Amino acid sequence: MASSQLTISPRKLRSDVYSYSYQDDSNTPLVINVLASLIERSMARNERIVKNCRWALSKDVRTRVFDCHETPDMTIESYLERIFRYTRAGPSVYVVAYVYIDRFCQTNPGFRINATNVHRLLVTTIMVASKYVEDMNYRNSYFARVGGLTTEELNTMELEFLFLMKFKLHVNVSVFESYCSHLEREVSIGGGYHIERTLRCAEEIKARQNEESGYTKIARVML
Repeated sequence: MASSQLTISPRKLRSDVYSYSYQDDSNTPLVINVLASLIERSMARNERIVKNCRWALSKDVRTRVFDCHETPDMTIESYLERIFRYTRAGPSVYVVAYVYIDRFCQTNPGFRINATNVHRLLVTTIMVASKYVEDMNYRNSYFARVGGLTTEELNTMELEFLFLMKFKLHVNVSVFESYCSHLEREVSIGGGYHIERTLRCAEEIKARQNEESGYTKIARVML
């Protein structure tokens, strides 16, 4: 397939976060692309650290609840897009989830995001952030199906996450703004943020629209 570049400007990102249209046919929020890139860079940095210093591996047994038995065969961006497609969580949810991930890593300095734990950490933080931001939410069992987990697994991860975070979930306006600004700065690097996107053929677009028309039909994925 051919590929094209999606250019995201800081102004466009901010507009998307603050004035996103919650319609059934809404495009994927731009913050998802930026967040996926940030996490991928963090993972690459962590891999270099662990490669050079084996002692840098997390020794906290509690954080291993996020480890998958096998590395999922799904990119971070695809996984985030999947969560959005089935939950319609708005851009602000992903910003708050980013705040939570940063706090989680600061509170648990031995924990490092890698290919084994990133997917489970993402679905957990997004679900918790959605409960904090949104007035109405899906049940944990639904988020579990979307994330490729059992309800019991997600319940366990949510509980461990809350205790490891010491229940510090409040995000005030100034903190939210500061993280939005950080995302905007990331977008500004190099005069523009370019994200490689694969062009989807008409059949794929139609299939996605069909999936969005019925949220009860969830494509199966397992972590």
